[in-house]
Amino acid sequence: MARCEICDKSVSFGNKLSITRSHISKRTTRTWKPNLRKVKAVVNGEHKRINVCTKCLRSGKVERV
Repeated sequence: MARCEICDKSVSFGNKLSITRSHISKRTTRTWKPNLRKVKAVVNGEHKRINVCTKCLRSGKVERV
């Protein structure tokens, strides 16, 4: 399953609303997936390839090789 190994961000679920003439007529489920990248990082002194979301990469929570 898609999951960030730093912050545990994963897939979230919700409703997609179809709005016509100011009434909600249909509700269908949809998913929001995290923006993950597979990067080489230093984890406990070892070089490992991990899945990391782009928010963790930008904020500097990951030390890349």
